[in-house]
Amino acid sequence: MKNIVVAAGYATRLGELTKNFPKPLLKIGDSTILGRMLDDIDCIPQIDEHVIITNHKFVSIFEEWAKEQHYSKPITIVDDGTSTNETRLGAVCDLLFAMDKLHIDDDILLVAADNLLFFTFKDFVDFAISKQGSCLMCHEQPSIEKLQRTGVIVMDENNKVLNMEEKPQEPKSHWAVPPFYIYLKKDLDLVRHSVENGCGKDAPGNLAHYMVDHTDMYAWKMNARRFDIGSLDTYYEACEKYGVTK
Repeated sequence: MKNIVVAAGYATRLGELTKNFPKPLLKIGDSTILGRMLDDIDCIPQIDEHVIITNHKFVSIFEEWAKEQHYSKPITIVDDGTSTNETRLGAVCDLLFAMDKLHIDDDILLVAADNLLFFTFKDFVDFAISKQGSCLMCHEQPSIEKLQRTGVIVMDENNKVLNMEEKPQEPKSHWAVPPFYIYLKKDLDLVRHSVENGCGKDAPGNLAHYMVDHTDMYAWKMNARRFDIGSLDTYYEACEKYGVTK
C-alpha cells in the first residue's frame, strides 16, 4: 500500500506564513504537521512507500526536508509543475498525476497533510482490509453550519456508504467526511478515469463522492478526534495546545 500525501496547495489563508513555505512543513513543537502524521503511518506494516505530491514552488523545500528524515519506508517527492494558486491542478488531478508518473498500481492510502490526528491510521487500514473495499473516514458533526461546508454521508448498518453529498444545504445525516481515504487496487481504474468522466478536480472529497456512485465504499468511524489547521488562528492554536516537546 502506498501512502499518498496531497500537499500541492498554496495555503493562501495562512498569508505571509505560507507565502514561500509549504503548510505541511510548518513546525508544531519539535516536529512538523506532516512529520507527526508520517510518524504514525510509517509504522503500518502494509505501507511500503510515502509519496508526497507538491508543486514546483515548494518542491525543493520538501526534497531538503525528505533528506533529513529517517523513516523505515522510502519517501518519494513528486513535483506537479505548478507555481501559483491560480494554476494549481487540484487535489484529484494531483493524485492522477502522481499515479501516472510513478506507475502506481497498488492499494492507496490518500491523505491531506494539514491535520493533527489523535488516532492511528492502522485502525483505518485494518478496517479496509476487513471490508475488502475502498473506504473513507467519517465523524459525527453536530453543527449544521459545519456540515454545509464539508462532505456528508449516509451509511447502512454495515458501514456501507449509501450516499455522499458535498456541502449540502440540507444534510441527510451528521456524518462528516475528513480528507482521508483508502482506494484498493481493484478500484484504481475508476480513479484513473474519474476526471474524464465528470469528477471534480479540486478537493479530494470530489473523488470520494464520485467513487461512492461507482463502487462499494465503506465508512470507518474515527475513534478519536483531529485538529484541522486551516487558518492562522488554528495554526497558532495548535502550536499553543500541542506544540510540546515529545
